[in-house]
Amino acid sequence: MNMLLTATLYLLAQTTEPALRTWDVAGVKREALVYAPSKQTTGKVPLVFDFHGHGGTARHAARAHHVHEEWPEAVVVYMQGLNTPGKLSDPEGKRPGWQHGPGDQNDRDLQFFDAVLASLKKDFPIDEQRIYATGHSNGGAFSYLLWAKRGETFAAFAPVAAAAGVYFLGARPKPLFHAVSENDPRVTFAMQQRTLDYVKKLDGCDSKGEEWAKDCLCYPSSNGTPIVIYLHDQGHNYPEAAPALIVKFFQEHTKK
Repeated sequence: MNMLLTATLYLLAQTTEPALRTWDVAGVKREALVYAPSKQTTGKVPLVFDFHGHGGTARHAARAHHVHEEWPEAVVVYMQGLNTPGKLSDPEGKRPGWQHGPGDQNDRDLQFFDAVLASLKKDFPIDEQRIYATGHSNGGAFSYLLWAKRGETFAAFAPVAAAAGVYFLGARPKPLFHAVSENDPRVTFAMQQRTLDYVKKLDGCDSKGEEWAKDCLCYPSSNGTPIVIYLHDQGHNYPEAAPALIVKFFQEHTKK
């Protein structure tokens, strides 16, 4: 696609309404809701990938997470999962979700991410130093998987109510925002704390946190890869304050 056509599509796409896009990934139709920047800007634009939890949908994530409203200068894509056996519920896989680790589901969701990223780079002037991932629950865990397997692509990550698997041992340092509740009945505080303790060591963070925002502690890092932990009281639910906090964190970090 030539640059003039790309620029034309970009300008035409500046609307508050999302585009339902489809991709053929290994013979399977995949979908996502793509919000183009609703606020005109010059130069390259950031890109945020958002992943719903198990049993969720891209449309519900767009309403509940509304990252596109908090960051109108960004391209925000809400990815749609496929029916997947859950680890904590839905063992028969009757509801949509994301692969749990490398090789699971033949890496269909990693391939989906690759396809979407490649096409969005053609359709928008994406700033490759400002690509981010966030998600809730199973979607947050998939964000950790992306960190481990596609980490070189991203500037920062922001999982909510999620924990990483053993695959994460090969990850490289990156800035992290993580929302957690001590009364989460599904992905327990202890499960998430183990992930956070590991990432603090990985990122070379200080042991003492500093106030970053309400209910948020930032653990600085000499490597430039700090961790912000948002401790809320809404259990496994997606907290209302999360979208604005996530965007604030993303805006503070570009890929190094």
